[in-house]
Amino acid sequence: MNYKKLGNTDIKVSTISLGTMTWGEQNSEADGFEQMDYALDQGINFFDTAEIYSVPPKEETFGHTEEIIGNWLKKTKNRDKIILASKVAGPMRPYVRGGGYQFGKKTMTEAVEGSLKRLKTDYLDLYQLHWPERNTNMFGTLGYVHKEENDWNKFEDVLGNLKEFISQGKIRYIGLSNETPWGTNKFLEISKDHNLPRMMSIQNPYSLLNRTYEVGLAEISIREEIGLLAYSPLAGGYLSGKYRNNQLPKNSRIALDPKFWTRYNKPNTSKAVDAYYEIAKKNNLDLAQMSLKFCEIQPFMTSVIIGATTMEQLKSNIESVNVKLSNEIIKEINDVQKIYSNPCP
Repeated sequence: MNYKKLGNTDIKVSTISLGTMTWGEQNSEADGFEQMDYALDQGINFFDTAEIYSVPPKEETFGHTEEIIGNWLKKTKNRDKIILASKVAGPMRPYVRGGGYQFGKKTMTEAVEGSLKRLKTDYLDLYQLHWPERNTNMFGTLGYVHKEENDWNKFEDVLGNLKEFISQGKIRYIGLSNETPWGTNKFLEISKDHNLPRMMSIQNPYSLLNRTYEVGLAEISIREEIGLLAYSPLAGGYLSGKYRNNQLPKNSRIALDPKFWTRYNKPNTSKAVDAYYEIAKKNNLDLAQMSLKFCEIQPFMTSVIIGATTMEQLKSNIESVNVKLSNEIIKEINDVQKIYSNPCP
């Protein structure tokens, strides 16, 4: 396993981290336990979750994933062996603390304490804002329409709340998710100007089908030491090749909930996947492993979050750390990107 520092901290996290959002929906608690046992044994020390998991989020499964992780921590006594990350939801439906904005002091306090209780731990190593409260694009939305929000200047308040949680020992470090370059810079600026906690990571999508992070956020990541935690590095499974030729495997994410995963079902998705598949085949590589390794070697990357529903997938994905990509393979990948540029932004 390979390791990198989390932001400018002294914490070293595995460059492959364990995603957990399917536990409690597609995966049982027993599945989750098996995955955590294996991942830890393979050198993965970084687990990522969120209060709204399982996914797709719904009232009846809210917090289930955290509960599974908490039960594993209680059983194994392995809390000191992992870097544990969770997230507070952005604006939500009424089943989450009455709905609406969630970054106020009262709602954030309830969120932190709820996560700690479900995870059966006294502290979180990384606590992330799951998505912005202000009006901005996220989750693949294009065509930005600006709405002036004179009442939204909450950066200082949010950081103040997080500072209090850090002082109380409930969280160690903080991060962003589904954030823009402007929002990231604003948080960094205000933390510096007002001596408030500093964001250490950004959890955004990044894959061979969505390299939009490179446009603005990559430079910020490197210059400001606020690295990417890449989610959906296999684009919802498309870069495993399992959906090629119009296949729809039983119990796959797309088969179970096609409406939730529409961001990957775009006009050029299949063409780009086929092109990457041919590169992998030509070089005797597994498509998923090649895709993950490309993410891992990016200079702005801290960790690639993998999420598997089977142990076979998990083992193969972790093995990607041992894959070598030559300069020629990287060139071929970049050539495909020029033809099918970010088909799934």
